[in-house]
Amino acid sequence: MATPPDSPVDEIAYEIEPSRLPKHRPVALEDLCRQTKFTRQEIRVMYRGFKQECPEGVVHEDAFKDIYAKFFPHGNATLYAHYVFKAFDVNCNGAITFRDLLVTLSTLLRGSIYEKLRWTFKLYDINGDGCITRSELAEIVVAIHEMMGRRTHQAHVEDERKARDQVDFVFRKLDINQDGVITLEEFIESCLKDDVITRSLRVFDAGL
Repeated sequence: MATPPDSPVDEIAYEIEPSRLPKHRPVALEDLCRQTKFTRQEIRVMYRGFKQECPEGVVHEDAFKDIYAKFFPHGNATLYAHYVFKAFDVNCNGAITFRDLLVTLSTLLRGSIYEKLRWTFKLYDINGDGCITRSELAEIVVAIHEMMGRRTHQAHVEDERKARDQVDFVFRKLDINQDGVITLEEFIESCLKDDVITRSLRVFDAGL
């Protein structure tokens, strides 16, 4: 059983796997400090909140989608939440543990530009084959538009046109050798060289 959160910080051990998942040793605070860029106190505070919201010690996809739905009540966040969940699910076992959450947040909030770009690439690489296709990029854009909610028919048509233009622009820039797919190397090189691309990608990341 995990040590209660009120124990001294150096003695906290986090049991992050429920009984129905394969058992692992509890994750000690020092291990999490080494694996992330958070302080002991920051980890302790985040763990308390995590256990309060997720007493089982993990977040499953349905619960993750419910969280997104609360933040975007006027749209349908289901599809985009699915893609983000996959990117957070480090072990690809259908559950986000506290370690998964902490490592990912450390990357997004305090990681180097290379670490952030690698994570963003993983989000867009929907099938995990190591490259991004035009259709994968378009799927993310569609998911974001659904999440933000649809307005009038005319506004929706205009949004679709802008989204297609945005996908075409970004894909042409990222696909350096014009072979129809974007590799991780192309993705990082293009983003580091072109601030316009980086700003365009931030539009796609609006739901993070």
